[in-house]
Amino acid sequence: MSATTSSRTSAEIASQPAVWRQAAQSLPQHAGALPRRGERVAVVGCGTSWFMARSYAVLRESGGHGETDAFAASEFPHGRRYDRILAITRSGTTTEVLGLLRRVKGTVPTGAITADPTTPVMEAADAVAVLDFADEESVVQTRFATTNLALLRAHLEAQDALPAGVRPLDAAIRDAERAVAEPLDAAVRGAEQVTFLGTGWTYGLALEAGLKMREAAGAWTEAYPAMEYRHGPISITGPGRVAWAFGPLPTGLADDVARTGGTLVAASTGAGHDLDPLADLVRAQRLAVVLAEARGYDPDRPRNLTRSVVLENSHV
Repeated sequence: MSATTSSRTSAEIASQPAVWRQAAQSLPQHAGALPRRGERVAVVGCGTSWFMARSYAVLRESGGHGETDAFAASEFPHGRRYDRILAITRSGTTTEVLGLLRRVKGTVPTGAITADPTTPVMEAADAVAVLDFADEESVVQTRFATTNLALLRAHLEAQDALPAGVRPLDAAIRDAERAVAEPLDAAVRGAEQVTFLGTGWTYGLALEAGLKMREAAGAWTEAYPAMEYRHGPISITGPGRVAWAFGPLPTGLADDVARTGGTLVAASTGAGHDLDPLADLVRAQRLAVVLAEARGYDPDRPRNLTRSVVLENSHV
């Protein structure tokens, strides 16, 4: 992100370390909307919120807090038993999320995380965590999405259920302060194509990074589990193209990328975490803005997108 950028999205990206701190401080008031230890939980959302749900599901289950699945709201498997459903929706108006919450109301406890306390989700869910301090003017989600995951990480940490190898949120916030300030490498800024990779909970981050690049800049991006990269996707990498890995690198992957002539971006060497993966997502968000502005696009007003997808006459 250049010093001359004036987009609202850029300002919202830069605010994330402070907003994550606020989320952690607000945790006690949101406990009623969040899963209890031992519950079998489904986490649902659409688009970016679905990707954050995927990351949280892996973190929660691998941390021993309880069995957790994540679904796009439109693909929820009705008939499968859960102790709780948690919905993530920035706008509080997304048709598929509201339809699901209304359909299951009274049959299973539901919670939601939203940015707007004046929207229908407040009535559709049994309990709602309102992160209005993380709301955004930009259509493209950045800080609300990451603040959701920051809150959920803080909850797991408070419950002594943060998986081994995942940094405490305070450390992630310090890493995010670095991610906001450090310059982006020229090879990344000028890349023709980027393939994002993740492992475990960071695969959701890889999906989200790819979506941000497509939304803001119309960029050619793909995302895969890191170990799947060798099974076909590596064929797209080459000179002028980037493989960007969130979290530890699988053994040999750096050498594989080098043989293609592509550029590897990795905040972790595998021997130690140099940058928390959630903080690394901040760097990908910044790259999306840089590419958008370089192509003459307005990152605050992406093509073909609106803040919320509300479907007329929907039976969802």
